[in-house]
Amino acid sequence: MRLVQLSRHTIAFPSPEAALREPNGLLALGGDLSPARLLMAYQRGIFPWFSPGDPILWWSPDPRAVLWPAEFHVSRSMKRFHKTQPYRVTINHAFGRVIDGCAQDRHEGTWITPDVVLAYHRLHELGHAHSIEVWYENELIGGMYGVALGTLFCGESMFSRRINASKTALMLFCDAFSRAGGQLIDCQVLNSHTASLGAVEIPRRDYLELLDIARQQRLPSHFWVPRELFLPG
Repeated sequence: MRLVQLSRHTIAFPSPEAALREPNGLLALGGDLSPARLLMAYQRGIFPWFSPGDPILWWSPDPRAVLWPAEFHVSRSMKRFHKTQPYRVTINHAFGRVIDGCAQDRHEGTWITPDVVLAYHRLHELGHAHSIEVWYENELIGGMYGVALGTLFCGESMFSRRINASKTALMLFCDAFSRAGGQLIDCQVLNSHTASLGAVEIPRRDYLELLDIARQQRLPSHFWVPRELFLPG
């Protein structure tokens, strides 16, 4: 199967079913990171991932890693931890600082180049990309960001500078997202970290069906308004 070269003159993508088996999910290369192309990609179950200096690569792996927010389990140890650690969690208070943290806090290197940072900043300004921040006093110690599609949230990256910071971001986001009607979090590809947080793999065709349903649904209009998040009780 031949890899598709995207044109800068159209934002069309080939079907995800045309993706390569090896490397798993590689679908196309080229194009750009314009808001319109990025949104078209996410709406079709496709996301960009590439190394600095390489062309833009677009992926739709099979299977797909997902997390059901309503099933996120808060362990007893995490409950005890949050009784003694004064972390605060907010939503959409510091998108730029979160994506910078995700780009910088990577010992193995990062795909979040300045062009990627700019692209997702544009999506954030348009109301499509969002961040969750974790604070210790006035210090940003962790967070995550991603792209919202109705009742589905496509998680892109997270970072942590103190124990349990990124887990705290996901824990409170899952609770708030689920209570607001959120159905699914896309984790893209399963790894040991996402698996430890409860992510599982499902067939790509199942993910695409869930995506189509989620895109037609809406969260309450106030959900993404900047505010603090709290666990009930």
